[in-house]
Amino acid sequence: MAKDIYAHIRNNPKFDELVSKRRRFATILSIIVLVLFYGFIMQVAFFPEVIGRQVGSGKFTYGVIAGFFQFSFFLLLTWLYVRRANTEFDRINEELIDEAIAAGDKL
Repeated sequence: MAKDIYAHIRNNPKFDELVSKRRRFATILSIIVLVLFYGFIMQVAFFPEVIGRQVGSGKFTYGVIAGFFQFSFFLLLTWLYVRRANTEFDRINEELIDEAIAAGDKL
């Protein structure tokens, strides 16, 4: 019975939709994170004088501010992923399960 349900889920076009949407969204977020993170590291490596410059007359440097921005932005991206996963992705997942169970009841 479980094999029939799993087979129904795998053959459902919504399953392919779910997988492609999740993969595309995760890939986009991953690229954003990698570009920001490695961009910061490259700036430290090749332009330390820029990232080490103080902001105004305070004790903070551009590097510290960029680091705080990164962590805040990564937190925002995490929130976006969780929000989309809990709404759109979970809705499609529930539809898949409901349709598979309904198809299994007909057998």
